[in-house]
Amino acid sequence: MNYWLVKQEPEAYSWSAFMNDKKTSWTGVRNFAARLNLRAMKKGDPVFYYYSNTGKEIVGIARVEKEAYPDPTATEGDWSCVDLVAVKSLKNPVTLDTLKADKILKEMKLVKISRLSVSTVTKEEYERILELSGTK
Repeated sequence: MNYWLVKQEPEAYSWSAFMNDKKTSWTGVRNFAARLNLRAMKKGDPVFYYYSNTGKEIVGIARVEKEAYPDPTATEGDWSCVDLVAVKSLKNPVTLDTLKADKILKEMKLVKISRLSVSTVTKEEYERILELSGTK
């Protein structure tokens, strides 16, 4: 199993909207490194949902429901998307400042490569974030 993090501006698609929808296609990614990460996702992999720009915090957990397929929103190029299902909200969101201050999490891809919209998370990072959020 692999662990992931996707970023979204809450004004564009909030966690509560995702929870209401229950499922979404993660389209519109136009970065080669992020595309490689989308293509590496496997059904069942957990995915953290991170608010970028406003909030800057991990707020929920999703799961990969459908592995990479051609992004229907792409008008040119070879882009991919995945389908995600909302699993649950974190009991307490974990902020970017908390990630940067934590000895385990300060090396996360989210911290080191902040522009990447889809990134990997190690098992140790995943478990630490759950611990900090008070989520089981």
